[in-house]
Amino acid sequence: MTDPDSADQAPMPLRIGFVPGVTPDKWSRTWRERFPRLPLELFLVDEDNQRAVLDDGEADMVFVRLPVDQDGLHLIPLYEEQPVVVVEKEHPVAAYDEVTLSDLAGEQLVLGDVPGWGDIATATPLLFPEMTVKEAFEVVGSGTGIAIVPMSVARLHHRKDVVHRPVHGVPTTRVGLAWPQDTDDPRLEEFVGVVRGRRANSSRGQTGLQPAAAKSAAKKNPVGKASAKPAAGRSGSGRSAGTSGSARKRSGRSGSAAAKKAGARKRRR
Repeated sequence: MTDPDSADQAPMPLRIGFVPGVTPDKWSRTWRERFPRLPLELFLVDEDNQRAVLDDGEADMVFVRLPVDQDGLHLIPLYEEQPVVVVEKEHPVAAYDEVTLSDLAGEQLVLGDVPGWGDIATATPLLFPEMTVKEAFEVVGSGTGIAIVPMSVARLHHRKDVVHRPVHGVPTTRVGLAWPQDTDDPRLEEFVGVVRGRRANSSRGQTGLQPAAAKSAAKKNPVGKASAKPAAGRSGSGRSAGTSGSARKRSGRSGSAAAKKAGARKRRR
């Protein structure tokens, strides 16, 4: 495999997909600081296609929202997301800090995968067409129904005519990092280290990639070259020579002064 850190060629970018609501900025900043010569490409992936972009080779890794088919994938769970209900800003729910799922039983669910919703819903469901999250929030803003989504998604698509509140009784969702098991690329392991918060040099020996700071240190003090230190004898003789020279200068000044005094005594005589 070609070393992606080789200076002889422009490396291909490490392609990282992420589903709506995930914010990979902090990890991308760390990557660019640590490996400035290894380009990183981030792009948004629709949740319905989060597995497909890996299977088709369009992405090297993807921040996915579970559940996802994990067959043939490495997957690291990262964090859980709080579910919220999105309502029109004048809706009674807006007056509360949080609600339970049973409090919403009489509402029209415009968007949301809510287990057991059919068992508790008391309103005759309307047949909504398939729509995007943005379109669903527009419907919610009109006062026609509600949406139940992860908090990160609600924040991403926030509108002035809607509010969101935490809802209890709905399972949390999880975000993870996934990549194909048959991929042999040391950059993937390094990116996993960045996401997990490893220090810059913790995996350098395993992947062969050197962070920028480590490269700079290696250039300043290459392995196999000892730091130059003055020999004890030279240092001592140098100091002795300097001291002797100073002593000679002081001695010369003293002799000159004595000669002037002797000349002055002769003239007085």
